[in-house]
Amino acid sequence: MKNKTFDLLKTLLLSTSQINAYKHARDKKRRSKIMAGIIGNAVLYLLIMAYCVLMCIGYGKVGLIDSVPVMCSMLISILAFVFTFLKTNGYLFNFKEYDMLMSLPFETRTVASAKFMYMYVNSLSWYLSISVAMLIGYAVYAKPAVIVYPLWLLLSFFIPLVPMVAATFIGFLIARVSAGFKKTHVAQTVFTFILILLCFGLRFFTEDTLKNDKLDETMKVISDTTDKAAGFYPPIEWFKNAVTEISISDTLLLIGPSILLFSIVFFIVGRSYRKINSAMRSHAAAKNYRMTVLKQHNPVWAVAFKEYKRMTGSTVYMTNGFFGELLVTLLAIVTLVIGFDRMVAMVVQGAPVNPAILQPAIPFVIFFFVGMVSTTVFSPSLEGKNYWIVQSLPLSKKTLYQGKMLFNLILTVPFTLFATICMCVSSHTPLINTIMYLLLGIVLCAYSTAWGCVCGVKHIKLEWENEIEVIKQGVATVIYLLPNMFVSMGLMVLVVVLGLHMSHVLIAAILIGLYGLIAVLSYMRVMSLAEKR
Repeated sequence: MKNKTFDLLKTLLLSTSQINAYKHARDKKRRSKIMAGIIGNAVLYLLIMAYCVLMCIGYGKVGLIDSVPVMCSMLISILAFVFTFLKTNGYLFNFKEYDMLMSLPFETRTVASAKFMYMYVNSLSWYLSISVAMLIGYAVYAKPAVIVYPLWLLLSFFIPLVPMVAATFIGFLIARVSAGFKKTHVAQTVFTFILILLCFGLRFFTEDTLKNDKLDETMKVISDTTDKAAGFYPPIEWFKNAVTEISISDTLLLIGPSILLFSIVFFIVGRSYRKINSAMRSHAAAKNYRMTVLKQHNPVWAVAFKEYKRMTGSTVYMTNGFFGELLVTLLAIVTLVIGFDRMVAMVVQGAPVNPAILQPAIPFVIFFFVGMVSTTVFSPSLEGKNYWIVQSLPLSKKTLYQGKMLFNLILTVPFTLFATICMCVSSHTPLINTIMYLLLGIVLCAYSTAWGCVCGVKHIKLEWENEIEVIKQGVATVIYLLPNMFVSMGLMVLVVVLGLHMSHVLIAAILIGLYGLIAVLSYMRVMSLAEKR
């Protein structure tokens, strides 16, 4: 008898496989986009693997190659936990094909476990790329026995399982609690934000602990930290012993509890799975509703308001589209309270740096948080299978995209201005410089909005099963995010260097003109693409 979970998993994978879509697609344009996405992912895998190999070489050069297995399992475990926690809502709960799957002759536990395995398989390539790369680096210096290679690869499939199940269970608890509220999405988003902020706080606590240890060498600090982590999280120690000592007992300990934990968690999840999804997909009517006169609104503002309702109705959208604004607000308040000088001293680890020379980088520090994710990158694709409804409305594509861009500006500009004022006040920036930084911040928001919309419209993806495929994994997101991130980081350094030889006001004026021009050209490109859609 076939396993129903794996039958359902196979169907889900076939229906969403890019390779399968490429094989059966007839449209050459669509085939080229699919191939471009596959090649883009392959490049990312190679970059990750190159970074991991170089990191292992660094460990080998300083004689710490024995820490590589611990680092490998710890890195994969952390990434698996974080990525799964952020994806749980879109993959496991409130997904589009819920009604269809629940109508099939499957138990709720089977559907839930199949969706988890689907999430696991989709993420596995990233974790395996890290593991294989670190195995290569480890083999160069440690020269392990032949049996280590297949054993390492086998256990790599089980390393992410425990953190993924743990993250799923936490996501389930948040969904279970929030299901008791009328506004389930809002409650779930609030709980998610709280947990993410706690993780950030834990990061600073850990950093402070490492400082107090006063270890001289950075690599030694990392090595000691990974060894300590193995003591707190047993699967790391099990993996290390399995591949370094060829321990059969540790191998079984890593595999057995992983499968057992998966079975227990999804037995619990299955008991409330239908209730949670039903609560998320229903909307209770307000008891105090009153009939009022309908007001006519400007179409652009109406689209922007529609985008706001979509964001507040989706945990995935909210946590990805609004988290940067939340972080930059916290950063601005902390900087205002403790002082810009002290904040700089914390970042540079006490190095003798004059905080005044870092003032030109303020707009790009803020933009790094606010502009790394633009809602216009994925909002065109979020129309999904309802796109035909948009096409049937007396609403031009230009108006539709203008409304989406207006919403992103409304979302980003106020937070950018607030953070800029706080940081400029804290750093005692001259008034004229502050005004220029405010203008540059607005222009950067306009640039990210317009350029993000170009990426979103040019690489629109209307066929998707859950929002994560568009918001976090879409081709448009990758094309927008990676160049934008590296350019912004480079400009942070460049403006500081130029600020040593040029007027800070002049630098800001040049960047305002440059980014303003790119924003205008990007807007014109969006309008041009709108006519072709």
